[in-house]
Amino acid sequence: MKLTGHLLIGADEVAATEGTLKALNPATNQTIEPDFALGGAAEVNRAATLADEAFDHYSHTSLAERSAFLERIADNLDAVTAELAARAALETGLPEAQLQGEVAKAATQFRQFADVVRKGRFLHLAIDPAQPERQPRPRMDHRLQKIAIGPVAVFGASNFPISYSVAGGDTASALAAGATVIVKAHNAHPGASEIQARAILKAVQDSHLPAGVFSMVRGAGNAIGEALVDHPLIKAVTFTGSEQGGMALYRRAQLRPDPIPVFTEMTSVNPTFILPQALAARGAQIGDGFVERMLVNVGQACLKPAILIAVEGEGFAALRAAMIKRVTDAPARPMLTPGIQGAYLKNLDHLQSAGASLVAVGAVAHAELDGRSGLLEVDGQRFLDEPALADEVFGPAALLVKVRDEAQMLAVARAFRGQLSATLHLEDADLALARRLLPILERRTGRIVVNAFAHPQEVSFATIHGGPFPASSDSRFTSVGMTSIERFLRPITYQGFPDGLLPEALRELNPLGLPRSVDGQ
Repeated sequence: MKLTGHLLIGADEVAATEGTLKALNPATNQTIEPDFALGGAAEVNRAATLADEAFDHYSHTSLAERSAFLERIADNLDAVTAELAARAALETGLPEAQLQGEVAKAATQFRQFADVVRKGRFLHLAIDPAQPERQPRPRMDHRLQKIAIGPVAVFGASNFPISYSVAGGDTASALAAGATVIVKAHNAHPGASEIQARAILKAVQDSHLPAGVFSMVRGAGNAIGEALVDHPLIKAVTFTGSEQGGMALYRRAQLRPDPIPVFTEMTSVNPTFILPQALAARGAQIGDGFVERMLVNVGQACLKPAILIAVEGEGFAALRAAMIKRVTDAPARPMLTPGIQGAYLKNLDHLQSAGASLVAVGAVAHAELDGRSGLLEVDGQRFLDEPALADEVFGPAALLVKVRDEAQMLAVARAFRGQLSATLHLEDADLALARRLLPILERRTGRIVVNAFAHPQEVSFATIHGGPFPASSDSRFTSVGMTSIERFLRPITYQGFPDGLLPEALRELNPLGLPRSVDGQ
C-alpha cells in the first residue's frame, strides 16, 4: 500500500492545512518518508459533521449488517498484517513478530464484537407489558433497549500502535455499539495509523455505509484534540495515556455547554504482593518472572508490573538476587519516542530523589533513544512516608519494596491510589493474609490476579481494564473486553408504542429471537 500521508475524512483524502510531520524510527533516530498531513479545527468540524450525518443511518443498521461490517474490518486487517507490522516496527522499534501479534489481536477483537452484536445481548432488552386492568391505575406497555450514544472521538495511544490505536478496542467497541467514530491518530506512528484507517474505510465502502461512519485526523500539539472534545456533535471521548493528558481532556469536556463522558485509561503501577509462604517456596522464580513481564514493550505498557512488595524474610534474598540478575542481563532497547525516553530518565531520578536506591542497571545503551533497565529498592516505612515513590515510571524500571512484617504490607496496600490491576502470589498457608489484603485491593483496582502477572490480559467478557481514579476516570467501565461496548450505549424506553413502530428487537413476536426480560423474568 502506498502511503499518501493524507488525513482520511470519510471517503475524502485531505491534504495538510496545518503543516506536516515525518515518522521517527527510534532505533536509528532518523525520520522516515513520507510527509504526513496535519489538520486543525476545520478538519475536525468536517469529520464531525460527516459523523453526525452518518449516525442515524449507521446506528439503525440491522445486527446482521453491523456484524458483517465488523468482520470485513477484521478480514482487511488480516490482509495487511505483514505490511502493517513492518511499518509499525519501523515507527516504534518494537519487534515485528510482536506487532504481527497485535494485528491478530486487533482483528480478533473486531470478530469478537461482531459476535456480540449478532447475539444482541448488549441491547439489554426489557419489556413490561401493559396491564390495562391494574388498579388503581392501569399500566401502559413499556419497552427498553440500549442505543448508541452518538459520534465518538477516539484518541490513539503511543505504546500499542495497533491494538490501542486506530483499529484498537475503542474503535471496535464504539462501532459495535452503533456509534460513528473519529480517531485522532497518534503522531508517533502515522504510517501504521494510515494502513489501519484504510482497512476500516475499505470495509465502510464495501458495506455500502455512509462515508462518515469513520474518519481519521491528525494534528500538532493539543489544538486538534481540544477541538474534538469541544465539538458539539461529539458525544463521548476515549483516551489512553498519561494522567495529566487524560484529566485535561476530562475537565475540558465537563466545561462544555453539554458535558460529555470522557473514558480514560491513565496511570497504574500494578502492585504485586508476594505473601510469605510463596516467597519462601518460590521467591527466585517470582522475581525472575516479575522482571521478565516488566520488560515487555521496554516497560512501556499500562499493565507493566512496576512495584513488588515482599516481607524481608525467608526467600527474600533469592527474590532480590533473581531480580537483579534479570535486570542486569537485560539489553537496552529503543523507547517509543524521544519524549517518552526523556520522561523515563527524569522519573528514575525522581524515585531516587524520593529515597529509592538504584541496585541494578541493565546493559549499556548504544543508540540514542535506548532505554536502559533499572531496579530500585526502598524499605516499607520510606515508601509510606513518601507518596512520590508510588508514581508511575513509564519504561523498563521496577521498584522493590521491602516491608518488615504483614502489618506493614497491609499499610503499603492501603497507600496505593487506584490501579488497573493488583497481583497476589500465595500458597495455601497464605490464605489468611490474602483474605485481609483482598478487601483493601478490591477498593483500589479493577482486576486482581493470583499466582500470575497482570500482563498480558485476555480480551473476554470477564475482563476489566479500568479501576478507581487515577487508573481511569470512571471505574464503572472497562476499556478492554466485550463489556467495553457499554461505554457507548444509553437506555431508551418506548412507552405505549404500536408494534409496527417499535424497533425490531422489541416487537411482540421477537422476530430476531433475541434474549429479553419480560416483566422481570
